Amino acid sequence: MKGTDARTQALIKIWNSAVGAVSGYQAVASALSADSDFNPDLVLAVGKAAVGMCQGALDNLPPCEALIVTKYDHADENICVRARVKVVEAGHPIPDKKSLEAGQMLLDRMRAMPSGSRVLLLVSGGASSLAEALPEEMSLVDLQAITDEMIAGGKTIGQINARRKETSLIKDGKLVEAFKGAEIRVYAISDVEGDSIATIGSGLGDCHRARTTANSRVVASNQIAREYAAIQARELGLKVRFNQESLYGDVFELAPDIGAKLDQAKPGVYIWGGEPTVVLPECPGRGGRNQSLALALAEHITGRNNVSILVAGTDGTDGPTTAAGGLVDGNTWSNPETARLALRNADAGSYLEQHQSLFVTGPTNTNVMDLAIAIIS
Repeated sequence: MKGTDARTQALIKIWNSAVGAVSGYQAVASALSADSDFNPDLVLAVGKAAVGMCQGALDNLPPCEALIVTKYDHADENICVRARVKVVEAGHPIPDKKSLEAGQMLLDRMRAMPSGSRVLLLVSGGASSLAEALPEEMSLVDLQAITDEMIAGGKTIGQINARRKETSLIKDGKLVEAFKGAEIRVYAISDVEGDSIATIGSGLGDCHRARTTANSRVVASNQIAREYAAIQARELGLKVRFNQESLYGDVFELAPDIGAKLDQAKPGVYIWGGEPTVVLPECPGRGGRNQSLALALAEHITGRNNVSILVAGTDGTDGPTTAAGGLVDGNTWSNPETARLALRNADAGSYLEQHQSLFVTGPTNTNVMDLAIAIIS
């Protein structure tokens, strides 16, 4: 990633502050502090933020067993060496064999809990792909084909999760339904518009089917992240001109709208939150929706030496890549023909890397959708 100028450093500080405020560890630790009377016998954590969420639980609870299901390369040694903790890493965004193993493991653990037991279920974005249990008539190949088709077709997370609920044996509250102990509580980090527990993780933590005492709550969201982004911007002496969860729709429709707003904008900070979509060609290149949006926006600020934009996934990943997104300025769109070809081929990541404009953070242990932040000086 290029850039040591003041705008670049300010963008990174603002983004880090936003993501830090919704970390899985802090969100769960704060929730347990408010629920000081709850001491579970088992912690189940599922999603891209599962490791941080589980650590926040285990560090603030009496000793108990835990099962973590997360994305490949998202578990660190600190969690893997903890006693009574089982970690399973699986496929995302396309589920794989490990996803089915993880789903069955979650279901078995839930069913095996005795009467009088208590469970804490932690759910974050990515859970839908990372854990699944299927009916006999449906194969993994079927599931992968459906998922791939929906993602390539630019379906929203809400549409994808609604489809997953139709066949899953653990989603839409079915995992919670399998618990027959005394009490289950669900803490969720929202990666969906509206923060509905019925949509997060395809309703993995939805309590509407519960057979025992059960409740759920959202402990971190895009709104909280954007609030802290604004706080950090003000601490840097910058004026926040715009802060809204409106980053929804196709990236190639969003880019001209955001570009037009920035074209007439006064100096300051502009913040968008949400989760855009992108329709993929038959043979997509390297990149994700955030990298595509960042590169598409670069065209609208080309030649301007007073604007920088950061577009990134709060989970630290963007599509099937290790980059979180892109950080662009008025010089990024320096090779228009190559840039346009990259966008058509869903290969924005390759272009951004060549121009030292990829934004790479590694796993963040949270997932509250995406942030786009622009600074005009």
